[in-house]
Parts: sequence; structure tokens; C-alpha cells
Amino acid sequence: MSDFELHNYFRSSTSVRVRAALNLKGLSYDYIPLALLKGEHASAAHLALNPSGLVPTLVTPEGPLPQSMAILEWLNEVHPAPPILPADPWGRARVRSLAQIVAADIHPVNNLRILQHLETTYGVDAAGKAAWFRTWANAGMQALETRLAREDETGTFCHGDTVTIADLCLYAQVLNNARFEVDMTNYPTITRIHAACMNVPALADAAPANQPDAV
Repeated sequence: MSDFELHNYFRSSTSVRVRAALNLKGLSYDYIPLALLKGEHASAAHLALNPSGLVPTLVTPEGPLPQSMAILEWLNEVHPAPPILPADPWGRARVRSLAQIVAADIHPVNNLRILQHLETTYGVDAAGKAAWFRTWANAGMQALETRLAREDETGTFCHGDTVTIADLCLYAQVLNNARFEVDMTNYPTITRIHAACMNVPALADAAPANQPDAV
């Protein structure tokens, strides 16, 4: 019997983060696919779990838990090995700060409902939506690259030589960037860390192409 149910979408970068964390911690879960383009996330059944109608939602023994960043923090507290946050207060703050560049600065303005709103309300075509995505992805990537390149705590991964929440966010975002042809030439540190993430089986297995609902 699985530990959890993960209600998610194969292409969702927030879902990638959680799948990767579950894999890293060796936690089994039932994969519940929700086809966002078909509106399945707005079903009555899913809204009962997550009134925001978003993904992912992790159904735990304590109840449903939406919001990927909250899920990652909870998983780290309840299943601490291997840790995805550093042991020291400064390290934890730094990792959270790096992760939020993706989770708070890039993703909220580039997720599916924003792109769909641009199309349905303002008539923005596919090229315009891609340009919008690249604008905000590049803004966040530049800030992230600058910090990772200059801060001494950066190692093989964003913070030292083990995967943290910052890497889960970076990894998922770079995968999403490729869909919108974000030029990564100016982000060599991010590119190096992403390659290191791709060499971690738990993260590679979380990639969209490896999910049962991938199309």
C-alpha cells in the first residue's frame, strides 16, 4: 500500500518538485493524473481536496496538503532522511531564498492559468505567450545565476553537494524553460547544477517525460 496519493500533472513544474522529493526520500505514492488542459483540476472531486483547484495536492494520512513548497517542507519534517534542507539556520534560510526566486518570482506569473488568461482575455497568441514566459523566466534566472555564481555556499548543487529544495525548484524550472525555448547561454552555473540534478535518478525519474500521463 502506498504512503500517499499525489494528484498532479506530468508537465507541471510544481508537481515535478514534489515527485522528485518523494523519490529522493524513497516514499511510495499513488500517481493520480489530472489533465489540466481538459479542466480536470476544476472537478468537484479535486476542489474538495484543494479549493484552489491547482496541482499538486498530496493526500497524506493527516489529510490533503496543497501547495508544493508546503509539501516539501512537511515531507522534510516528517521524513527527514535524506534531508532537503540544511541543518543550520543560515543554510536553511539561503536555500529557501534561492527556491523562492523560482517559486515566488517566476512560477506565479508563468503558470498555465496566467498563460490561458492572456489568451482568452487579451487575445495573446502562442508566440506572445512564449515571449511573456521568457521575459519572467529570464528575470528570475538572471537573479538566480548571479547569486549561485558569487556565493561561496554553492557547490555541486545550489547549496553544497547534496540536493535541497532549491535544486528541486531549479531542476523543475529549467525543464519548463526548455518548452518555451528560454536561452540558457547566460546561465552557466544554473546549467551545471541542472546537469548534476539530471544525474540523480530520483530527480530524473520525476521529469515530465517519465510520467504515466505524458503525451
